[in-house]
Amino acid sequence: MKYRHSMLLLVVFTLSSCAQFSPRFETPTVSVTSFRALPGQGAIPLFEIGLHVINPNRMALELEGISYHVDLEGHRVLSGVANQLPIIEAYGEGDVVLQVQPDLFNTISLFTDLLNQPRDQFRFELTAYLDVGVFMPKIKVEKEGLISLNGQSN
Repeated sequence: MKYRHSMLLLVVFTLSSCAQFSPRFETPTVSVTSFRALPGQGAIPLFEIGLHVINPNRMALELEGISYHVDLEGHRVLSGVANQLPIIEAYGEGDVVLQVQPDLFNTISLFTDLLNQPRDQFRFELTAYLDVGVFMPKIKVEKEGLISLNGQSN
């Protein structure tokens, strides 16, 4: 009986501790600050994706990781993960810069489309998930726009 009582107290204490953290956590704001083609060292360009994170919480935001993918003209050509991310201080802001080179096999159909219909701008869709820890949901970021071969994005 004593064992059950102790276990019940432990469970109630644990649940009340979790409940205290959850309502006070505000979802950080994440915006895409850049999406541009960088000069590459071959036929396939390198891309830079810049994210700006605003932390409205009283505790530091320790990003565990980020996963992302980018579709160009409807073709999934970029995807990746990163785990070397900055700590965003309480009531602070920070930037995350991702550099990624497309996988050649995933871009073959895009190149085929470009040969049939050449253009200077591409429609892109970026989806990223920021992992802020086990007890918090991942933050989803979505951005659509145009990117040009000269490095300008809209």
